[in-house]
Amino acid sequence: MLRAIDYLENDKILTLFTAERGKIAAGIKGVKKAGAKLRFAAQPFCFAEYVLAYRSGRYTVVNAAENESFYDLRSDINKLYAASAACEAAAALTEEGDKDAELFSALVRTLSHMCIEDESAALTAFLLKALERCGYKITVGNCSECGKSLKEADKMRFSMDGGAFTCFDCGTGAGVSGTTYNSLLRACGMPYIKELADEGEKKALKLLHAYAVNKTEAKFPSLEQYINLL
Repeated sequence: MLRAIDYLENDKILTLFTAERGKIAAGIKGVKKAGAKLRFAAQPFCFAEYVLAYRSGRYTVVNAAENESFYDLRSDINKLYAASAACEAAAALTEEGDKDAELFSALVRTLSHMCIEDESAALTAFLLKALERCGYKITVGNCSECGKSLKEADKMRFSMDGGAFTCFDCGTGAGVSGTTYNSLLRACGMPYIKELADEGEKKALKLLHAYAVNKTEAKFPSLEQYINLL
């Protein structure tokens, strides 16, 4: 369950992300009542098998069987906002009805990882994956102009248009630190310098936020708040 908004007195409209049918909007009735049977199905991060009815062009949740609630994400403020940012990105960077089983699986793995490990690194990796899946891949490799390795560079440039890094003297994009770059290398599973990567986590998320806004013009309030918490 990616997002829930209030509808009428006791109902909600859910944004569900499915492996089989992509993103789906579905109403769910009576869940704002204290003793509602399906109240859990409208909670943040609920991972469940949802049973939907389709009538007059709309889906309605008629039953649900929970697989995982990811409760630990709601008991830590940093994890809460990081997990919300991941769901927010999945909602913003996918189109309704477009099947993407790979991104669906990546989101479930990300939420599971956040429950027990560092949520910042998991969020960075998921944002890179989500951007790539919707056609806005960030290329974290050598300089896109001269081919020189950037891993040990103090500063470089990043192109918001092309999503690629260059040597500081080769490109014309925004300046980026070596710490930011190494944090992204780590998130991509590439060789990196640990000390630099640890220092660059917040900067890396700032860059990903700016890039996502630039490409989609969507708003990412949970990601902004998580960055502020860091």
